[in-house]
Amino acid sequence: MHPRRAFLSRAAAALVGGVAARGGSAATPSALVVYDPIFLEHRAEGHPERPERLTAIMRALASLPGLRRLTPRAAAPAELELVHTAAHVERMRALSAAGGGAVDADTYVTPRTFEVARQAVGALLVAVDEIATGRARNAFCAVRPPGHHASRGRAMGFCIFNQVAVAARYAQARTPWKRILIVDFDVHHGNGTQDVFYRDDSVFYLSVHRAPFYPGTGAAAERGSGTTLNLPFALGTPRAEILGAWETAVRRIRREFSPDFVLVSAGFDAYRGDPIGGLGYEVEDYRRLMDVVVEAAPPGRIVSTLEGGYNLDALGACVAAHLAPMLA
Repeated sequence: MHPRRAFLSRAAAALVGGVAARGGSAATPSALVVYDPIFLEHRAEGHPERPERLTAIMRALASLPGLRRLTPRAAAPAELELVHTAAHVERMRALSAAGGGAVDADTYVTPRTFEVARQAVGALLVAVDEIATGRARNAFCAVRPPGHHASRGRAMGFCIFNQVAVAARYAQARTPWKRILIVDFDVHHGNGTQDVFYRDDSVFYLSVHRAPFYPGTGAAAERGSGTTLNLPFALGTPRAEILGAWETAVRRIRREFSPDFVLVSAGFDAYRGDPIGGLGYEVEDYRRLMDVVVEAAPPGRIVSTLEGGYNLDALGACVAAHLAPMLA
């Protein structure tokens, strides 16, 4: 059976954790971590996309200097509809209100899922606002459920709404930043994000991922209007080859596309010990992946959001390594 099989049953209790807010100043904007315990309320017993992922991450981030914690807000329906169809938003609301259920073999909805997923999108919108007004430099959104498999009209692959896609449209609507780069290093291809922007040359989507693998998209030949670039790699490919291709691609996009703002689909399931992914990455590789992204982005204009990553023993360390270049 495929490792992304369903694990659907009644909800189980989860730990509620967090970190103390860290200060910054108007004169020296700090980096943000956007988080709320509401993200622990979307849960199904035995499912790998579970609340303990965030408790592991927030425990690791508590020891990092230079992070200011911020609470998100719920995205309004009109904001969700910057990307998603009104019918999809209503289906998710109605399913949640009816007590939840299975969307597909991998994806579940609980009575709390609609509100949790709205807050997950809203976390990125808050981060965009904080950066646009000069109150923050860079942000990491510690949210769940993840988003990059969700398309305009479909939830799938653990994902309800597509956070990065909505944030890209929100930034274009609310800020002077019109050329948006989305980089995605989750082990799975972000088919939903690619689908939203496939014919839109104002948004560049770059994905490095394992192939062949779920969801079966992300071939190198999939280029859209020319601002889609997929880097698929087979399991067993040397890490140096993958990381080198990523660095070359990001530097070329910087030269040729010149982004105004960068969004990151930060999945940590390419880590060598991930139970449902794996592409051989080590903890330190997540710093290297971001070093070149920080180099390519306008200073301070990066919002990263959690996608996959299911090894609880390593997840916090991977996220901390990922954040290090954004805090430098």
